[in-house]
Amino acid sequence: MIDVALVGTGGMMPLPGRFLSSMLCRVNGRMILFDCGEGTQVSLRLLGWGFKQIDMICFTHFHGDHVSGLPGLLLTMANAERTEPLKLFGPTGLEHIVRSLCVIARDLPFPLEFFEWEEGKTHLYTDDVDELLSIKTLPLNHRTPCFAYSVELKRRGKFDPERARELNIPLQLWGKLQKQNDETIVYEGKTYTSDMVLGAPRRGLKLAFCTDTRPVAGLPDFTAKADLFICEGLYGDTTKQDKTALRRHMTFQEAATIAKKAQVKELWLTHYSPALPNPKDYLHFATDIFPNTIAGKDRMTKTLIFTE
Repeated sequence: MIDVALVGTGGMMPLPGRFLSSMLCRVNGRMILFDCGEGTQVSLRLLGWGFKQIDMICFTHFHGDHVSGLPGLLLTMANAERTEPLKLFGPTGLEHIVRSLCVIARDLPFPLEFFEWEEGKTHLYTDDVDELLSIKTLPLNHRTPCFAYSVELKRRGKFDPERARELNIPLQLWGKLQKQNDETIVYEGKTYTSDMVLGAPRRGLKLAFCTDTRPVAGLPDFTAKADLFICEGLYGDTTKQDKTALRRHMTFQEAATIAKKAQVKELWLTHYSPALPNPKDYLHFATDIFPNTIAGKDRMTKTLIFTE
């Protein structure tokens, strides 16, 4: 399963009760943070999921409302006596940006590992701890290099004990063979493989996060069939279309149109303009196109669960 929390839903400027852009997901006891706007660590404290288990931080881009909360968060993690490495992902220039911000967060007791995405290309990161977890990126259309992210958690095929008995596979090998799809074991001169006891891979889980962009052609395919699509909606009112396009953002309608084309299960709107204090007042502009749309708010959570 994947636990998801909107940490901050604001864009450009924080408001009382609305911190700047950030999203957190928890997968198999580890956490991945997406963006780290002003107020992120305050909202994380209110959320109650902790800090030490944050294993990765992924940045969509380097505008201040998406990165300004990083130094404080790193210091909080240091004060929690973290020593494990922290992986950081983002567009080219990531290390320079983070090192500059860390002028006020020196001497961290844990190493920072940088993974930079080349501009204009898609990327795939396969986790080195959990081979079923992967992170993908898609280049977007903003005023600076920017990426959408998807988190995918694969699911192995179902273990077939009757088949294992028919093939006379020793009982002590069952656990190992069902843990990995490509497991091969040589035991007492015989070779056993996972495909002998596992069915076809089952449907996994997919979470997509997209903010600060105009609609781009690849977004529906990138987010296709997502269990949850979190997408920016800077403005709800259609009269703001020209202003939204000029700033290279999206409206509620545009986010909903992508969700409909992608056939996602659910859409959460986020990254609201400070001129939009009550997003629910404009929600109908999205639900008229994609009914299963929710106006996101800080610390809203959901658990994505495997289905058969």
